[in-house]
Amino acid sequence: MLLFVSDYYKRVQRQSSGGSCTDYQTDKTGSEITLREEKRRAITWHGTACFSLEYGSDRILFDPFLELAGGSYGADPQELASFDTIFVTHCHFDHLFTAQQLLEETDGDVSVFCTRQCCETLEMFIGDESNVVQIDTGRSYRIGSIYIDVLKGRHIEFQWRHILDTMTPLRVIRYARNLPFLFQANRLFKEAGESVAFHIHAGDRDILLLGSLALDPEECYPENVDVLILPYQGNNDLPARAEEVVKRLNPKSIILSHFDNAFPPMSRNVDLRPFKQMMEKNFPMIFVVKPEAGKPILL
Repeated sequence: MLLFVSDYYKRVQRQSSGGSCTDYQTDKTGSEITLREEKRRAITWHGTACFSLEYGSDRILFDPFLELAGGSYGADPQELASFDTIFVTHCHFDHLFTAQQLLEETDGDVSVFCTRQCCETLEMFIGDESNVVQIDTGRSYRIGSIYIDVLKGRHIEFQWRHILDTMTPLRVIRYARNLPFLFQANRLFKEAGESVAFHIHAGDRDILLLGSLALDPEECYPENVDVLILPYQGNNDLPARAEEVVKRLNPKSIILSHFDNAFPPMSRNVDLRPFKQMMEKNFPMIFVVKPEAGKPILL
């Protein structure tokens, strides 16, 4: 079932709290009902694989990227620059490059949490590395009242057929101005087998954020999380790859990402209809959201 943002909020609200935004608790004896006020909790997609999470006054940005000329969505650079904490899943340019820009432009007002490969790549661009924190799988990090467990991830395997289908001669000519950047960025920003996933705890909500449409076969991922953030781009077998991930994780709901045309001619808008058909056939009880760029989803 493919839903828009407003429909998703209504469904999750009914599923998680019985139709009410208020959280009722009993004391230890069970004799008294008290009222606990819940903090505002929202996820916002900013295009590509970039999301932000707000929980009360705590705010975190994940995998920031300002799309290239001709991209589907134009994230607000000032909005991305308003975050002081960034987590990055892997070192490809569409996940790390804007984090590097923000480090350079904010004069030490932002901290970036990323893998060893990302740290080594950032060293090539920034002089002061004091705000770059290397993260390791198996460890947990606390940002205010948000807790993030770092899990081993995996990157989807690229296919030459997909690359050729995407970079057609007409699209290469149309977006030729992006080619110098793409050539340089692909040369410098290497994933090097160091993708991670983030298991995020924001109050009583669990979120699993993937940086790519693949799972490590040996990692123990949480099942039945409230929200799975699922990237949907990378090769020509996306419905089959997505089915493998969803079957293993069995989340309550899915928010799609990375389905847009962020860095043409190397990317394109992905047709989501095959994914929708696969989900309706195999996982009809899982709610799927195609987010609107810049519009918060309340959880």
